[in-house]
Amino acid sequence: MKLILLGAPGAGKGTQAEKIADKYNIPTISTGNILRAAVKEGTDMGLKAKSYMDAGQLVPDDVLIGIIKDRLKDKDCENGFILDGFPRTIPQAQALEDMGADIDKVLNIEVEDEAITKRMSGRRVCSKCANSYHIEYKKPAKDGICDACGGELVQRKDDAPETVKARLVEYHKMTEPLKDFYNELGKLVTVKGQEKVADTTALVFATLED
Repeated sequence: MKLILLGAPGAGKGTQAEKIADKYNIPTISTGNILRAAVKEGTDMGLKAKSYMDAGQLVPDDVLIGIIKDRLKDKDCENGFILDGFPRTIPQAQALEDMGADIDKVLNIEVEDEAITKRMSGRRVCSKCANSYHIEYKKPAKDGICDACGGELVQRKDDAPETVKARLVEYHKMTEPLKDFYNELGKLVTVKGQEKVADTTALVFATLED
């Protein structure tokens, strides 16, 4: 199975990617991970990417696409793969089609912006051991204190409501048009994200096996 995961930041793509990868024994390929791997391995494309990353610039599409193309040739992708975080734009999606990636399905996990903002802005992380909590869904025994080590629970900057909302605006502008792109190709399937992760996972597997 060759799969692309779509969904706004905070929609739970990462968790579902892990579960799909375990069930089908296929690798999850995320943009950040393959960029770091290519740089570490010193591939031609990795060295090109490093020059942009060191300068604090975005890696251009042609370099990123080259790294993706190299990664999909690896042996562990023979039986399929999950792309998470790529493509983000129509040109990237078109390049993926042009390289003959032969994607089977594009799974879109749909969650309302309001629910995402509530979910992400409610997260708290231990400043000492990095254990994660939520002010509604996973409360610590003592407010603001980590159960494991007694450290202070803090809100990460990227979980602040204003940051979450800015990321959602960018997603709707840059990435959401991919839904129409893949719908026209007959590859888009949509799952409504549920409050419980297990319920979303059940819907995901039912959709993929349909």
